[in-house]
Amino acid sequence: MGKNSEENEHPVTVPDMIMSAATKYSHYLAIGSKYKKSWQLLTYIEFYEACRRAAKAFLKVGLERFHGVGIMGFNSTEWVIANIGAIMAGGISVGILYSNSPKACQVIAEASEMDIFVVDNDRQLQKVNQIQGYLKHLKAIIQYREDIQEVQPNLYSWKGFLDLADGISDEKLDQVIDSQKPNQCCALVYNQGTTGTPKAMMLSHDNITWTTAATVQSMGFKCPPNGQEVLVSYLPLCFARAQMLDVWVALSVAATVYFPSPEAGIWNGPPRAPGTGFLTEMLREVQPTTFCGIPWVWDRMLDSLKTKQLDATAFRRKIDQWAMSLGLSTNRRRLLGQFHQPLCFGLAKRLTFDPARKFLGLNHCQQFINLGMGLPRATVDFFLSLDIPIFELYGLTECSGLHSLSSHQAFRLLSSGKALPSSHTKIEKENQEGIGNLCLWGRHIFMGYLNDKDSTQKKVDSHGWLHTDDLGFLDVDKFLYVMGNKKDMITLSSGEVVNPNPIEERVKTRIPIVRNAMVVGENAPYLCALLTLKCQINPETGEARSILTSEAVACCRKLRSQSTWLTDILYNRDPLVTEFISQGIQDVNAEAPSEGAKIIKWVILDNDFSVGGGELGPMSKLNRTTVAKIYQEDIEKFYERSMSS
Repeated sequence: MGKNSEENEHPVTVPDMIMSAATKYSHYLAIGSKYKKSWQLLTYIEFYEACRRAAKAFLKVGLERFHGVGIMGFNSTEWVIANIGAIMAGGISVGILYSNSPKACQVIAEASEMDIFVVDNDRQLQKVNQIQGYLKHLKAIIQYREDIQEVQPNLYSWKGFLDLADGISDEKLDQVIDSQKPNQCCALVYNQGTTGTPKAMMLSHDNITWTTAATVQSMGFKCPPNGQEVLVSYLPLCFARAQMLDVWVALSVAATVYFPSPEAGIWNGPPRAPGTGFLTEMLREVQPTTFCGIPWVWDRMLDSLKTKQLDATAFRRKIDQWAMSLGLSTNRRRLLGQFHQPLCFGLAKRLTFDPARKFLGLNHCQQFINLGMGLPRATVDFFLSLDIPIFELYGLTECSGLHSLSSHQAFRLLSSGKALPSSHTKIEKENQEGIGNLCLWGRHIFMGYLNDKDSTQKKVDSHGWLHTDDLGFLDVDKFLYVMGNKKDMITLSSGEVVNPNPIEERVKTRIPIVRNAMVVGENAPYLCALLTLKCQINPETGEARSILTSEAVACCRKLRSQSTWLTDILYNRDPLVTEFISQGIQDVNAEAPSEGAKIIKWVILDNDFSVGGGELGPMSKLNRTTVAKIYQEDIEKFYERSMSS
């Protein structure tokens, strides 16, 4: 806490924060879940009572102080109630990614001394059954969706579990709640969907409640009675950033949070990106006021809008072009502090911006937030031209998910906005361009890695600064720009170290038919690039089809190329497209700061990256090691001659 007592947010526990929201906003709608065709709704006071019932039931089945409750399943009312109930009962809430293997679940359960597993369906239950024999603390399993197929001694349905609450008095639960302190651990968050052993990060009550209050202060959330936020929760809640916004921030501003129907979560194929198969429909139905997306989702929206525009009449396309160029220039001027809107802006809004938002189901939306990696410039500009400014955020699990945020008051293109109030950012070891190692300080910095003092001391120094491994810079107004990660740096055989991120961004900007670019060259004489083209995505599975998107086809037609399929272009079959990409790579190389940072060779891959394929993580972050493994042959071919010569 700072020396200036006025600035200090009073430390509170998670149960305190929830109770104050429930008493203040008791009759406002808290949560909606769809069952069959109807919505089941809970007000704040009903929601609070449900959390207390779950907490009592956890105590009844034997949850011990500081032992884990693992929650594995799609976002739902039960997920959130179990999460809060576990904390109220003095346990530690542990969100687990639904695509995790039984082995990963075992590692997580053993490390967190897990007493109870909460799963959503039979598929997740089978994972727990496989590892049950190894878990010496496990006392109960609760399955909250689908009927239980086979009776087990320690297995409860959701209703059966909640009925156990009657055996515990209010006084007993209140004693447990009152014994909790803001500096104690109440949640473990794992680095999920990455390679290697899962690492557990400890978050305290204060980490969660302080970060929540600071986020609410930084962003423009509405609060009853002046209006009520509506959110759609579909990004996995086991990620700190999604949980921070969908659960904690939503609670403290008394938002209504809607969860997808159980049918949306039933999927037996390979993992798919969050929202695949149901998101658009759901947005159109519930009309959120704040929407959180990840690059994958913004990409799908952009594709569907461009397809719709390209299918329109020539006259309609002309109107859209006019409106979008007006939208982009007006918003860019706004960023420079010029606020007067041109006279015809209202017309552009009526003719183009409003219909586009309505088409996406975002016509009531006031804030658009990107929770994944930074978006490419072309995507940001496209949405800005439709008067949809997308706010970038930055934060690691080690700082409770959030450190800096953009908002209507603090927005700069390609920046992650400004640090939370009373937190600090510094850049160490700057290079000649002013880019250096990013370090963070504040009450949102985690307690440390569970049972791993060495890693904690490497990550957080004795003054409390978190060393992130990310690279970035601050501009004169303290806006943060993140420029990549130290682990992604490529060291060429000459010893030169190159940051691939800015190069990949330039490739995607210069060559609009490229969806993904990954630069390779570790210990090699020069850089090469793996490229994927914009192909249509199967809306149900999230897998790429082999037909190009309408935007990519339109780009080909401008080059006088007749290509429509990916196979028309692979292996240099279309000289016009090959020449266009070569020219684009030359333009990118013209901006390279050194010879070593130029792309010498490139190849178009025969498949786009996806979550199911493993090239992208669940929040659409590029898994470089996985891509390098999958396309090892292509990478080796780049260097065959140069190595032998």
